[in-house]
Amino acid sequence: SRRHDASGLESVSASHDTDVELVRRSAGGDRAAFEALLTRHYGLMHRIAWRFLGSRDDAEDIVQDVCCSLVEKVAAFRGEAKVSTWLISIVVNACRDHLRRASSLRRFKERLTSVMGMTSPPDGRDLYRASWLASSLGRLDPALRETVILVAGEELTHAEAAAVLGIAENTVSWRLHEARKRLKQQGVKEALHGL
Repeated sequence: SRRHDASGLESVSASHDTDVELVRRSAGGDRAAFEALLTRHYGLMHRIAWRFLGSRDDAEDIVQDVCCSLVEKVAAFRGEAKVSTWLISIVVNACRDHLRRASSLRRFKERLTSVMGMTSPPDGRDLYRASWLASSLGRLDPALRETVILVAGEELTHAEAAAVLGIAENTVSWRLHEARKRLKQQGVKEALHGL
């Protein structure tokens, strides 16, 4: 599955190498293996970030940051979970950090604008985010929303979602039950197909 391209660098046939092999080779400095790993999982990472953040632009920023940080993190992969589960957990943590920072910044801006008597016009991202947050899923507690996104949206098993979120598998089941109950209370008739 290895060959040399025109630059003389070893390239990777992504369809033949396993994720674990790509990680191992990436950790050893193989740039082609690292590129193949990112190419293979970029869509999944972006989809997770977009579902968590509700903004394609923010998702793109987060995934780019994650890809840059993976250069240093790839050697830390211990093989205790599937590579895709490990990558999803990195993206989920990056999204959580982003949301915490955005929430802190929003509160700071609200306090500042009330003190200064100023307001800023909304941009396209703000309008999209507002409609996303107003949705039924957006009104769920963050822990419930994260669990629903991973299980119903990404079709991870309860065990995989538990590994990503760092919780027990039965907690995933409880969260899904609780999310279904709350969505029914909100009047959502289709109680999350697949939960």
